[in-house]
Order: sequence, then C-alpha cells, then structure tokens
Amino acid sequence: MKRMETIREEWIRQLRRIADPVLHALEQGMLKRVMPVESGAEDRTLCAHMEAFGRLLTGIAPWVELPGDSSEEGQLRSEYAERVRRAIATAVDPESPDYLWSTEAVPHPQFLVDTAFFAHGLLRAPNELIGKLDARTLHQTVELLRRSRAITPGANNWLLFSAMVETALGRLGQWSDLMRIDYALRQHEQWFKGDGVYGDGPRFAWDYYNSFVIQPMLLDVMEQNARHFSDGSMRLERIRARMRRYAAVQERLIGPDGSYPVIGRSIAYRCGAFQALAQTALRGELPDSLSPAAVREALSAVIRRTLNAPGTFDSRGWLQIGLCGHQPGLGENYISTGSLYLASAAFLPLGLPAENAFWSAPAEKWTSVRVWSGEDFPADHAVQL
Repeated sequence: MKRMETIREEWIRQLRRIADPVLHALEQGMLKRVMPVESGAEDRTLCAHMEAFGRLLTGIAPWVELPGDSSEEGQLRSEYAERVRRAIATAVDPESPDYLWSTEAVPHPQFLVDTAFFAHGLLRAPNELIGKLDARTLHQTVELLRRSRAITPGANNWLLFSAMVETALGRLGQWSDLMRIDYALRQHEQWFKGDGVYGDGPRFAWDYYNSFVIQPMLLDVMEQNARHFSDGSMRLERIRARMRRYAAVQERLIGPDGSYPVIGRSIAYRCGAFQALAQTALRGELPDSLSPAAVREALSAVIRRTLNAPGTFDSRGWLQIGLCGHQPGLGENYISTGSLYLASAAFLPLGLPAENAFWSAPAEKWTSVRVWSGEDFPADHAVQL
C-alpha cells in the first residue's frame, strides 16, 4: 500500500509545482522566451518576468535556507538552493538573455516593486543565498538593487519597497540610505489605523495589502535596522505586536472550507494573501490564542482551495489569473502572469524544520471550523497597540 503524503510533503509538492517552470526557464536563460504573459488592460511584458522571479524568491527562500541533510527532503532542499542560486546568476547578469532589470532608459515603476520582493527573498536566506553567491553574482546583484533607486515610490506601501531594497543593500555589506528606510517606517507609524491594521497610505482600504506587503516588509525592515535608531527596539516590538494581532485576525478569516473573503484588489495573488500569518508562524510568534497545528491546517486548506482548482495552471504549468481557477476578470490592469507568483509567500513555514511543532503536532481545528460546528469559543476583542 502506498504511504500517504504528509502535509509537509504536500506543501513541498505544491511549492515545487509553482517554482519549477520559473526556475527551469531561468536556469536555461529562456524565461523571457517561454513564459506566457497573460495580463489585463496594460501590457506587462517588460516587467512580468522580474515579477515572477522576485515573488517566487520571497516565498521559497526560507525553505532553501534550511541546511541540507541526508534525508530525501534535505537533499531536495540542497538541490533547489543551488537551482535558485543559478537562477539569480542568470537574472542579474546584464549579458544574459534573461537579465531581469529594465532595458529601457526610463524603467517601468513596477521594477521597484519586484526588486523589493527579490531583496526580501535574499534577506530570508542570508546563508544559502547571500552567503553562497559567487563574487561576480554578488556584485551584479548589488548593481541591480542600486538601479531601483531611480524609481520614486508612491506615498503608500511602495515606500516599503525602497526601504526593503536599502535594507538588502546593507545586508550585502553596502551603503544603505537610512533616510529612505526611516521615512518608510515613520510614515507607516502615522498610517496605523488600530487593531493591528495599517492604512495603505493615509486612507484605509479593505484588501490584503497588510499581508501582501505592509506587515511582512515593515517587520523585516525594522528588525534589520533597529540598531540604527535610538528608539529602534521599542518601535520593533510595537510592529511585532501589531503583526501578531493581524495574524490572529487573518486566521479567523479562513473559512471551514479554506475560502476567505474575496475583497479588495490583487485578489489573484491567491494564497499569498496569508503571507502575514505564514510569516508569524515561521518566526514562532503566533499569538497565544493560536496553536501552530491549527494554523498549519488552516493554511493548508487555503493552499488547496486556491491552487487545486481546475484552470489554476495552464497546460505547461504556469499560473493563470484567478483565485479559484482561471478567472481573468479578477485581474486588475497591473496584474500579469508574473504577479501571481506571490502565491509562494503562503509557504514560508517550510522554513521551519520538520520536527517543529508547526509540522509535528497532531492536527487541530482552526477557529472557523470550531465555531461553525457549534463549539463554544471565546469571543474576539480588538487590541489597541
């Protein structure tokens, strides 16, 4: 009798399904040639490939950061870490047919966004990625990151893209612009709306951008730079506490069947909408009200709901626009095939070893399963920080 697949094995299989077309094409220097570019009203051909790789990297990085070992998975991780490094070498080489930075004199603003996701991926794997890049690739990576400084971010979550790039440059041993970093941090402090939620700029929007971008980047930028500010430790703890509250809210958004409210823009990023919950689990900082095992089951339900629907992938394995299958109408004009690879951010807990309670503890029901099955349950209350 065939052994049943564990949940961790299921997650790895799903992540590989997302990653393989991108990595294989980049390793061959053929990403721009073979990746389809489905997009909305705006032609995204120039930046879609950088979108795909930058976003994939931010999700797969914690998994490949785990040291390899003699186990089947450990050997697989080592293989993928090497594949990612080869892909980076291709992506940052100006002589490569798959050089992913803009070839235009005036780069499309989108390049800042996905340079930041690329930078975030590097930060999430400092040993296996940053630490093992050869000197030439490291130099070219720095040059690619620096080029994004030509793009002025908008007065919203985009400030964090500039801050993330500067943070990665600092982690790479380069001069980083602390003014850009501090400005992004202070503006988001002003935009905090209460109960664990930030505005995307001065105004609040019902969407998942607190998870797609704001809270994960805000936390990692602050953590990397807290030592540079006299009040850095206090600010970091406040950001961390707010993210724990937001993670608690996110867990309650996941329905018993793995569905969640279809609300706000960029819904086609699928399970990437739960990056904040996934990162909080990765960091071992879930609020006391959430057990790691219940969060594992909840995220697994979301991954299945958003990735197993017919039409999610095309006949060659590339993601297609949609949330539950192929639904082009859910893609705004800035959405393209490349954008969809932010779905990989749901897989961040793969950066925890298999023996961690997140993976090893017996299955538990998450909040909506317990409540909607009639179980008595403590009421939720706002948390002001």
